[in-house]
Amino acid sequence: MHRASLSVLAACGVLASLPAQAANNDLKSLREEIAQMRQAYEQRINALEARLIKAESTADSAQTVARQTAVQQTSVQQTLAQQPMVQQAAMPTQSNRFNPEMSLILMGSYNNLKQDPNAYQITGFVPTMGEVGPGSRGFSLGESELVLSANIDPNWRGTATIALAPEGEVEVEEAFFQSLGLGNGFNLKGGRFYSGIGYMNEQHAHAWDFADAPLAYKAFLGNQLGEDGVQIRWLAPTDMFLEFGAEVGRGRAFPGADNNKNGVSQGAVFAHLGGDAGISNAWRVGLSWLGSSPKDRSFDDTDSLGNDVSNSFSGKSRMWVVDGVWKWSPDGNSTVRNFKLQGEYFKRREDGTLASSACGGCAADYNSDQSGWYVQGLYQFMPRWRAGLRHDALKSGTVDIGLVNNGTLSLADFPQLAAHDPKRNTVMLDYSPSEYTRFRLQFARDKSGLGATDNQLFLQYIFSLGAHGAHSF
Repeated sequence: MHRASLSVLAACGVLASLPAQAANNDLKSLREEIAQMRQAYEQRINALEARLIKAESTADSAQTVARQTAVQQTSVQQTLAQQPMVQQAAMPTQSNRFNPEMSLILMGSYNNLKQDPNAYQITGFVPTMGEVGPGSRGFSLGESELVLSANIDPNWRGTATIALAPEGEVEVEEAFFQSLGLGNGFNLKGGRFYSGIGYMNEQHAHAWDFADAPLAYKAFLGNQLGEDGVQIRWLAPTDMFLEFGAEVGRGRAFPGADNNKNGVSQGAVFAHLGGDAGISNAWRVGLSWLGSSPKDRSFDDTDSLGNDVSNSFSGKSRMWVVDGVWKWSPDGNSTVRNFKLQGEYFKRREDGTLASSACGGCAADYNSDQSGWYVQGLYQFMPRWRAGLRHDALKSGTVDIGLVNNGTLSLADFPQLAAHDPKRNTVMLDYSPSEYTRFRLQFARDKSGLGATDNQLFLQYIFSLGAHGAHSF
C-alpha cells in the first residue's frame, strides 16, 4: 500500500514537470529568434547607415562641383556682359582640336527667267568676270560648300571652305589660319579669305537674306571679294563695339587682276562701330576703303560692226563703302518676331589706260567715277516665316574713254560701257522648318541691261548638314 502510494506520487511529479520543460524550451527558442532578428536588424541598420554616409558624401561633392561651376559661369557671364552683343559674335569659336568640325551646305533652285541668262549684263559697268548672272533656266543645282575647321593648338585655328560647282568644278573659296590668343584685342588671319570690307562680303551665300547679291556687289566686287593675303583686326576694350582692320594681298580677283608680281597689289582698311540700344535693338555701322592696282584687267565686248573684241585696263581703282544694319526684336527675343534693316553705299573711281583690240591694241587714257547702293528690310512676322523687300540701284556716272575722245573709236565700239543706270526691285518669302533648313520664294524685276527688263522667279532650297556655327551679326 505504501509502495503504491509512492509510485502514484512519482508519476504525478513526472507529469507535473513536463509542462515546465516545454515552457523552458519555448522560451529558449523565442530568445534565440529574438537574438537572430536583433542581429539581422543591426546588420541592415549598419548597411543603411553606410549608404547614408556615402550619399551625404556624394551630395557634398556634387554641391561643391555645382558651386564651382556656378562661380565659373558667373565669371563668364560677367565677362560677356561687359562686351556688346556684336563683340560676342566676333569672338573665334572654340572646339575640340582633335575632332575637326565638318559641315556641308546643299543649295539648289528652280529659275524662271524672262531674258536669256547667257546674255545677262550690267550695262554701263566694266564686266567683273565674276558669277554675276541670275543662273540657268529651269532646275539648277547651286554651289555646294564643304567646310572643315578646328583648333590647331591653343593659339591657332584653321578653316577651309571648298566650293563644289554644279558643273563638277572644285574651287577653294576660303582656306585660312586665324589666331586665338594674340591678346590685347588683336586677331590675325592669313591665307585665302573673304575681305572684311562692307557688311555682306564676309558672309557666305547660304547666309544671305536673298537668293543673290545686290547689284552693287556684282558690279564693283564681282559678286564677292576674296583675297589671298594677310588680315589683322583690333577690337577696342570699350563698352561699345569698336573694331579696326587692315588687309593686304595679291589682288587676284576683281577689281584687281592677278599681276604676277612680287609684293602687294591690293589693300583694304575698315572700321566697324556698333552696340545695343536698350534690350530690343542692336546696330552696327561701318566704313571701308579698298585700293587696287590692276594690270591688263581684261573684259570682252563687241565693236560697232558686231565683232568680238577684247579690252584691257591698267591703272588704279579706289573704292569707299559705307554700310549699316539695324536689328529689332521685342525684349531681345528674336525667335517669334524680329526685323532687320540693312544697306550699303559704294563709290568707286578708276584712273589709268584702256587698250582695245578693235584698233589693234591701241591705248589711251581712261577714268570713271561711279556709285551704287542697296537697302533691304527683313521681317519675321511669325516663327519660321520671313518676308523681305530689297531695292538696289547703280549710277554709271562719268566715264571718259580716251580712245573715243581722240576719235580713234566711237562709243558704239564700247556698248558695254554705254550710259545706263541699272535698277532692280526684289521681294522674297522664306520658310525655315529648322535652323538647318530653308525654302525661299523670290521674285525680282531686274533692269540691269540697257533696254531690257528681266522678270526673275526663284524657288530655292538650302540645307545645312553637320556642324553649324553661329553667323556673324
